Amino acid sequence: MTHGIIPAALAGFGTGLSLIVAIGAQNAFVLRQGVRRQAVLAVVAVCAVSDALLIALGVAGVGAFVTAWPAALTVVGLAGGAFLVCYGVLAARRVLRPTPGAALSTQGASSGSARRAVLTCLALTWLNPHVYLDTVLLVGSLAADRGDLRWAFGTGAGLASLTWFTSLGYGARLLSGVLGRPSAWRVMDGLVAATMVTMGGLLLARA
Repeated sequence: MTHGIIPAALAGFGTGLSLIVAIGAQNAFVLRQGVRRQAVLAVVAVCAVSDALLIALGVAGVGAFVTAWPAALTVVGLAGGAFLVCYGVLAARRVLRPTPGAALSTQGASSGSARRAVLTCLALTWLNPHVYLDTVLLVGSLAADRGDLRWAFGTGAGLASLTWFTSLGYGARLLSGVLGRPSAWRVMDGLVAATMVTMGGLLLARA
């Protein structure tokens, strides 16, 4: 079994990366925090640890419970959809009514903004039913096919999440020059608003 650990972990890494590298509310938020250099470590940690916990639950077999009780995803879908729509509306408001000095700030975030960033990140993560579908159900079921190597597969998927969010959060600083202008932030907020309102509407419609 030992010789199969690395292949299983690599398969999990590839699966996790393919699921998480997509335009979405969580990635957009991490990118925004990374470019602003505000609470990046806390936001990356919340995303990576949350994914690791959800993947562990899936590998442990909790996915079977969620499948047996579909009402759980309905409740999460309603709450998550409403949250995403509200967040999208706030982003749209920033586009229509830009705040003076809304360009990139390289100053450190205050404790208050760090708390808000963490709470927002938690909501974007745990109120998104797609996260449960991807991590708990899909990764959990794929890991189950690995038998005794399921935890190696799950570990690989968790490392993919950590790698992606770290790269996104800290790599976003490379865009600081481009996003140093208020007009660029209005474009970014417009994309965030469109993405979140669309995703939130779809979640509410499906729920």
